[in-house]
Amino acid sequence: MEIVATVALLHLCLCATVSGSDSTETALTAAPGDVVRLPCYDVGNETATLTTWMKNGREIITSGGSSPNLSPAGQRFKVLHDGTLSIKEVIPGDEGTYMCSSTLPGNNTFHARVLLQVTRGPENISASIGPATTLSNGTLIVYRGSTVFFNCSGSSYPSQQLTWAFRGASSSNESLVTNSEAWLDFRIEDIQPRAQGVYSCRANNTVTHQAANKSTELLVYYVPDRHPDCMWAPENDTSHVQFICTWSGAYPPPTLCWGEDKGDQGPCWEKIFYASEVTESLSVTLNRSMLSEGQVVRCMAQHQALAQGKEKSCSFTLKPPYPEGEPLVTTLEATSLTLTCSEAMSIPPANTTWRKGLKQELIVPGSKYVLSVEGPVFKLTILNISKDDEGVYFCRSENPLAVRELEVYLTVKSSSAYTGAIIGVFIAALIVGSAAIVAKLAYSGRHRICLGDGFGQMEDSGDVLSLVESDDDEQIFQDAVPRLPPLTNGHNTTLVQIHRIPSSDHEDAETADTSPQQQEDTVQREEPVDLLTF
Repeated sequence: MEIVATVALLHLCLCATVSGSDSTETALTAAPGDVVRLPCYDVGNETATLTTWMKNGREIITSGGSSPNLSPAGQRFKVLHDGTLSIKEVIPGDEGTYMCSSTLPGNNTFHARVLLQVTRGPENISASIGPATTLSNGTLIVYRGSTVFFNCSGSSYPSQQLTWAFRGASSSNESLVTNSEAWLDFRIEDIQPRAQGVYSCRANNTVTHQAANKSTELLVYYVPDRHPDCMWAPENDTSHVQFICTWSGAYPPPTLCWGEDKGDQGPCWEKIFYASEVTESLSVTLNRSMLSEGQVVRCMAQHQALAQGKEKSCSFTLKPPYPEGEPLVTTLEATSLTLTCSEAMSIPPANTTWRKGLKQELIVPGSKYVLSVEGPVFKLTILNISKDDEGVYFCRSENPLAVRELEVYLTVKSSSAYTGAIIGVFIAALIVGSAAIVAKLAYSGRHRICLGDGFGQMEDSGDVLSLVESDDDEQIFQDAVPRLPPLTNGHNTTLVQIHRIPSSDHEDAETADTSPQQQEDTVQREEPVDLLTF
């Protein structure tokens, strides 16, 4: 397809004179392969008697003649009837300064000067961004925190300008870098989501001001550093539970799935899973038949920005409830009592209520009962207790796994039943206290009791006290013990002797059979244990 270059013509009014001349100057551009026409004059339908075209001072063609400076194979120049020079299939060598000289009827002369520039481009525009992953639609994907390189190249003659431009959510047609070379490079280190948008490589021919560009959309994928959040929500039917998994802050949205963790590390679709969806929040409702004690329920998050085996997840281990407290409680009439029950083991948390009687009638707060909760402790306060309040109470905890109960039996006694017991305890305490005081006083004065009147009288009578050890824990005192002679200081002494008395009749018989002589020898062999001087 031939492109005819736009010719800027200068209109000239010639005055009717016998002799005269005029001239004009214009500049034209053409691309290789184009057809270009260089104007000489424009005076209506006047036909010049002679027109001569010169290039860079050398004649190249005259009207009605041939091109003396061109080979027969290169006859691409032609002078039209109005003196215009037509050049077809322009090549870069055709550029230069052309001069036209035409003689019109009436001996009028017209001169024209045309500057022809052969231009090319911009063409061969190339833009590359990487390292990146290419989607099916040509969009490129990079990941947050990576280093991305941008390269732009193009071809323009005689000169060009290259520019990287960016259009994003917060900017419009922003010029990033520019130069006048054949290529243009730059890079972004630690790329962030704000760098997501459309990048354009623009090439501009500085002569013709023709421009071309190549645009590429770049997406920055990212995920949060944290793991998903696993939660649960109770259902109206306590045998059902709703598990909720949330993982916000990822682009594009992740794939979430709920499944039963069997200890394997494979992807979600290789597990026993209950639900999977591309979303930031995924919920699933399970019933008691699908749950068991010790079962691990896990939510996994998968994303293109996460490497294989690096999936984020959250999980919890299911546990049935286990209420704890005192099973037996006793109180008095006309008092108030608080029953306590703690339950902190269940996962998901159990619903704990207080009930009364074998029919387990639900206790509701009112003038008789006050219900309160302090962390894992559930309290039931019974006001103004009467005999009617006696009986069994249940602390009932239920979660989707099971129902467990703590049975508490309350015994109510009248206040008169305790009056005699309280008096008895008081008297017993008084007696024990008095005995303790007497014993303490006797112990503190034992030296006066033992060494006072009793031993003093023994000193006066001059008797000898004989301490005998008996197997039957009995003490036998000898009535007649020889008195020791008085000492030189005038005081008598008492001989204390220890005898072992057999505890059996057999030993008594043996003692009776002993001859008097043997008994006398025994007495003679006994030695004083201690001498007490009074």
